[in-house]
Amino acid sequence: MDKMGLLKDLNKTSRGNFFTIDIPTNSTKEEEKIEELARELEREGKIRIRECIQKESSVYIQGIIKYAAN
Repeated sequence: MDKMGLLKDLNKTSRGNFFTIDIPTNSTKEEEKIEELARELEREGKIRIRECIQKESSVYIQGIIKYAAN
């Protein structure tokens, strides 16, 4: 998964500006990569993360998509 793929997934799961997604993963390395991609999108101003939790076999991300930053 890359940064733009993650942003597209977040757009698909959004309701208005808010999104909630639970991304299944196979390894802790993959979980860390997804979390880092989400943090990078936040630094770029595309999203605002309210919650990012690594679960047993997935990463749960909740936040706000910033449309004005496009």
